[in-house]
Amino acid sequence: MMLTGVLVLAGLFSIIFFVSGPARSPAVFVVFSFTSVVDLIISLEEDGYISGFVEVYVREGEPHLRTAHGILICYWDGIIHYGLYLAMIVAIGGLCGHVSYRNLGLFWLGSLMMSIVVFLLGNLIGKYSSDLSPAFLLNLPYVLIPIWAGLRLFQQPKALPCLSPEKVTEEQSKYLYQRPQDAGLVLLLLLTAAFTFFRGMVVLDCPADSCFEYIYQHEPYLRDPVAYPKVQMLIYMFYVLPFLCLCIYGLVLPGCSWLPDWSLVFAGAIAQAQFAHLGSSLHPRTPFPYQTPEDVWWSFLLTNVLYALGPQLLAYRCLRSPAFFLPATPASLHGGKKHQ
Repeated sequence: MMLTGVLVLAGLFSIIFFVSGPARSPAVFVVFSFTSVVDLIISLEEDGYISGFVEVYVREGEPHLRTAHGILICYWDGIIHYGLYLAMIVAIGGLCGHVSYRNLGLFWLGSLMMSIVVFLLGNLIGKYSSDLSPAFLLNLPYVLIPIWAGLRLFQQPKALPCLSPEKVTEEQSKYLYQRPQDAGLVLLLLLTAAFTFFRGMVVLDCPADSCFEYIYQHEPYLRDPVAYPKVQMLIYMFYVLPFLCLCIYGLVLPGCSWLPDWSLVFAGAIAQAQFAHLGSSLHPRTPFPYQTPEDVWWSFLLTNVLYALGPQLLAYRCLRSPAFFLPATPASLHGGKKHQ
C-alpha cells in the first residue's frame, strides 16, 4: 500500500515535470490537487455520503483519518486547498490580473503547515501512535514541499502600491487613537491573546477552578485522547501568542513591512486550525463525553468564530491600506517627529 501510494505520486509528478519543465509551480499544485481530491473522497466516505473507494486504505494504512479531526482536515484540503490550487494556477497563467498568486500562496502556506504539523504531532503522541504504518510516511512531502514553496514565495518581489511619500507620511504620523479601526483590531487581538493563554493553561492542567470548569463544561474536546486539540492549543500558546504580540506592535508603530506577508500566513493557519477544531468538537465521530454540550453551543461558536476572525481582519487591513506598513522614509520620519 505504501509502495502504491509512492508510485502514483511519483508517476504523476514525473509526467507533469517533463511536460511543464523544472521549477514550475503549477506542477506542484497539480500534484497537490490530486491529493486534495483523494482527501475529499476520504471525508465523504467516512461521513457516509459515498462508499467503496478508500475504505481499505483508511482502515489499514491511516486509521487516524477516521477521527473527527482527520475527517475535518480532509474536508478543508479537498475544498479550500483545492480551490486555492486552482486560483494560484489561474493567477500564474495571468488569466485573472487582479488575483495575486503571491498572496494566495502565503495564505495556503500557513494553512497547510498548520494542518500537517498538528496532524503529525497528534498522530505521534495520541492514542493512534501505536497503529502507525509505513503509509504514514506519505505525509512527509506535505512538510518538505511547503518549506520549499514558502522559500520561493518569500523570494518573489512584492507588488508595491503606488502611494506618494506624502500619503505614506500622513498615514504613519497618526497615533493609534486617530485610527479607530486599528484600535478596534488591537483590542480584538488582545482578547485573542488572552484567550490563547487561557486555553493553553487549560490543556496544561492548570489547577485553577476556571480552567477545570472550562475543560469539563465548555470544551471537553480538549480532553480527547486523540491529542489533536491539545497539540493545537499548545501551538497556539507557544507560537501564535508571541506572534499576536508582534501583530499588535506592528499596528501601533509604523514601518513594520514584514506584517502584510506574515499576516496572510497567520490568517491561513488560524482559519484552518479553527475550522478543524470547531468542527471536530461538534462532529458525531468524536466520542460523546468529549463533544461540546448543547447548552454552551452558542458561546462556544461565538468565541471560536471571533478567534478565527481576528487574523482575517488583520490580513484584510494590511492588504487594503498598506501605507502604514511601508518602510519608513526620511520624509515620513520627519513628518512623524513634527507631528509629535
